[in-house]
Amino acid sequence: MLDANPQPLVQVQDLKMYFPIRSGLLRIHTGDVKAVDGVSFSIRAGETLGLVGESGCGKSTVGRALLRLYEPTAGKVVIDGEDVASLSTEKLRRKRPTMQMVFQDPQASLNPRMSVADIIAEPLDEHTDWPRAKKTERVYELLDAVGLNRRFANRFPHEFSGGQRQRIGIARALALNPKFIVCDEPIAALDVSIQAQVVNLLEDLQDRLGLTYLFISHDLSMVRHLADRVAVMYLGRIAELSPSADLYARPLHPYAEALLSAVNEPDPEIAARRNRIILKGDVPSPANPPKGCNFCTRCPKVFDLCRSVKPELVEVEPGRLVACHLYTDKTATAGSTGRIGAQEHNQQTNQQGVS
Repeated sequence: MLDANPQPLVQVQDLKMYFPIRSGLLRIHTGDVKAVDGVSFSIRAGETLGLVGESGCGKSTVGRALLRLYEPTAGKVVIDGEDVASLSTEKLRRKRPTMQMVFQDPQASLNPRMSVADIIAEPLDEHTDWPRAKKTERVYELLDAVGLNRRFANRFPHEFSGGQRQRIGIARALALNPKFIVCDEPIAALDVSIQAQVVNLLEDLQDRLGLTYLFISHDLSMVRHLADRVAVMYLGRIAELSPSADLYARPLHPYAEALLSAVNEPDPEIAARRNRIILKGDVPSPANPPKGCNFCTRCPKVFDLCRSVKPELVEVEPGRLVACHLYTDKTATAGSTGRIGAQEHNQQTNQQGVS
């Protein structure tokens, strides 16, 4: 549960993750795929930050770069007071118990040749010198914590369902009592009937153990239920970062607005009144992003400044950060009528034939 006055456990500043493009026989470096291009955010102790966006926007890359599963190209990642991005190999190894990850595909992330007991005990083998009896007792404790029978300890991953395998992955992540866990789409590979069980388990563990989550997902309905704040990513950059209730009630960024308009609404009357926003065109290549705002090629509210200047992620309302010239352009947002002025400017440019 979120503390009354929590301090940031995770602070990310201008994180970049570029993958080099090499061409020709000599494999000359001719460019970069900018999977993550200047991402900044913080996560308070005990908080869940949801990270959402369409496939290929860089969500999973952010999670892996945070834990140094990928070597970041640039930026700072401070977790529990230490800059993980600059730690030496030995210091990073000692830091590993503080930060763990639950992977998307539970079948691919579990060694099929190891028993459940061996899988869960592997972090204990690497980072502790406990006697075998103490490790076994810890494995049983973790099986109890994630709702699995202790008799399953000597079984192998193929003997379990997808939801049970994900529980095994969660138990392994909890083995060393971490403070911070990256959940990389942990329910994406599960049946809908099982997804709620896993999410409820994660919430229960957070309340009991005081865990801090980065919850990466494309399921906006589930993120709404789980996250305290939500960051919306598009083409390697954060478009909006807002408290969950505020974002779902009134998204500010045009991309967040379009994304949330696609969420299924169980109430047919509300669904009938909803204005579904259909974006035209395709997502640009991360190897060649637009000069200005990354969303300018598809944005229904685009104007000239969007095509030439990248907007910075700035606070436009208490607790709400947006990277959009509709809110940050001083010429369009001067005075108390900033948002209205920006929208009128946008409408005028659209009427003049600007697309």
